[in-house]
This record gives sequence, C-alpha cells and structure tokens, in this order.
Amino acid sequence: MSTVRVLGGRDVHGSPLDLTLVDGAVARPGNADAGHVLDATGLTVLPGLLDLQVNGAAGVDVTAEPERLWEVAAALPAYGVTAFLPTVITCGPAARERALRTFAAGPPAGWAGALPLGIHFEGPMISRARRGAHPTHWLAAPDADLVAGWSRRAGVLMVTIAPELAGAIEVIAALTARGVVVSVGHTDATSDQVAAAVRAGATCLTHLGNAMPAMLAREPGPVGAALGGDDLVAGVIADGHHLHPETLVSAWRALGPGRFLCVSDTTAALGLPDGVARLGDQEVLVHQGTVRLRDGTLAGSAASLSHCLGVLRSTTGCTLADAVATATSTPADLIGDTTRGRLAAGRRADLVLADTSGDTVVVVATVVGGRVVHDERRV
Repeated sequence: MSTVRVLGGRDVHGSPLDLTLVDGAVARPGNADAGHVLDATGLTVLPGLLDLQVNGAAGVDVTAEPERLWEVAAALPAYGVTAFLPTVITCGPAARERALRTFAAGPPAGWAGALPLGIHFEGPMISRARRGAHPTHWLAAPDADLVAGWSRRAGVLMVTIAPELAGAIEVIAALTARGVVVSVGHTDATSDQVAAAVRAGATCLTHLGNAMPAMLAREPGPVGAALGGDDLVAGVIADGHHLHPETLVSAWRALGPGRFLCVSDTTAALGLPDGVARLGDQEVLVHQGTVRLRDGTLAGSAASLSHCLGVLRSTTGCTLADAVATATSTPADLIGDTTRGRLAAGRRADLVLADTSGDTVVVVATVVGGRVVHDERRV
C-alpha cells in the first residue's frame, strides 16, 4: 500500500488541512500510516487544476505534432495542472486521427505528468468570419460523415462548433448522444441559434468574448446568451490580454464560480521566451505574454492556468475558493468527472501545494494520483 501524508497546509478557506493519500486516492486523516510526508507548511493545498483547452506547451504544438502529446502532459504539473484536454485546432483529418491514436496508445514507459482526459477538437466546423487564428483552408461544414467516429469512447471529449452553420444542430445532437461535450465557439450565431444549440445538447461556450460577435442591445448573441442565461458554462481566458479587466469583472459577476470556466488556451509558447513559435501549421509571434499571427490576430496564449487564476483574483477581488473552483470543480462537473475537482475522501489524489499569500497562485508542488510529479523545493 502506497501512502503519503500531507501535513502543515491549509485549504482554500484557510482552515488547517491534514490529508492522507492511499493508493492514489484521498483517504480520511489518520486512516493509514504515512510512508512519506509531504510538507505543506505555509502553503495552500488545492485540488489538482483541470485545463480544458491546451493547444501545447514547452515548445510542442498538439495539432502539428500530436505524437508529442505526452511531452506536453509532462510539462503541465509545473503549473499545477493534473488533468487536461489536448486541443487540436482546425486542421486536416490526418492530424485529428494521429491525436486520437496517440491518446489511445497511452504514455511511454516511465512517464509522469498531467493526465489527458480526451481530445478537444476546436474546429473545423466553425465560422469563416470568426475563425480567428484557425487556418481557412481546413474549415469544414458540419457533416455526419465527418464526425462518424467521434465519441467519448473513441477519445473525443469536447468539440467546439459554430451552431449557425447548416447541419450544425444535427451534428451537435449526434455528438452529445455519444457523450461528447459540445461547446459553442468561433461563431457568428444569434442568441436564437445559440438557444437551438443548447436544446440540441450544447453545454459550454468557448473563450467568452473572443471569436464571436459583441453583445448588442437587441441581439445579445453568444455573449448575452451565456451571461444572461443559466444553461451554458463559459470558458474564459483570464490571461490579462484576451479580455479587458472590466469585461472580466462583468463576466465574473454574471457567471459566478459555477459557470465561469477558467481555461488557459495555452500554446507551445508556454515556458518559452519571446520569439517565434507554432500553432498548428502556422508561425506565431510570442511577445510580452501574447501569442499572435503576423497580422496581429491573437492565437491562443502563453499563460498557465495558475497564472490565469491569479489574474482572476486580482481583477475581480473574488475569494481564493471561488477562483480555484473555476479550474477544479467547475470543469470536473462540466465533463462529468466525479473523481476529480475536489479534495474529498475517495477522490483521486490529485492536488497542488501553492503559495497564495498574495493574489497570485504560485505552484510549489503537484501530486498526480498520489505521486509527487513536481516539487520546486527538490534540489
């Protein structure tokens, strides 16, 4: 039996925390003698972070090099991420098939890192007018044949789609029937078209306010549908660049921690210095925290999920507990994962030790399945 005792830390509410991790799961304090003690003195113990939109990290782009998915996964615990969705943007079918094969094959021997839970296909069934950094030549119309093999069982956990496209509502219904989480995004949809997507099973909105029309007085569009209704969880990139601070505050007040989903939308630029990087088959420029095409279009981010939580706290003044929920319990609930997102007996032993003394969330150590896979204090 493998046991780890986490001592000296506090939970997100500031209360003393004493955890025992037994065989990769959280046990009740004192249930077993600890074989190893993880010192959390002066730190906050968080549930492991879940990032549902990761395009890449550490110089690796998931769309361009899906076979290196496990390298991306190995890099993420340094930022507090214990599980994630590798995100494949609009591309040709061969790249999507390679990503699914890599995911299905599992990690190489001796590997340790954040666990990919399934693939997020962001495209190709998106609006030409709202494609953002997605390459035009790979855009595709919604089609039953295109998604014939897409299911949660096959490794497709999330799909971003524009519901106003002809045939989109039928595709949304088919995907949700197969257990896929459908998110509305890269869209020019009206609020009525978003409502039709919700009736067909869509439950999420991809990066609120980006790659979609602004909310107008008589046409609220996707933004108004998310902020004014209660049917959609809204992914938000709180990196300090994708949304104006007042927009972020407005989104927070409307959504609250239950429907505000913090995502990084991070790319191969995560962990790299300023310069040239990749997003799919395109060259992008990394500069002072932003990632852009050469024409200036934002192309994902260079931010970690833990950084985004810090921006959320400092911008909105929300509590640590509420901020952390947006990257733990909210994503877990959205994808129907009852094993992650909370520190409770019987849940997976995925957790983060962090310095939260200021508004920032500074990751010190990360535990995945009861195993310490990252610790800044190790010499």
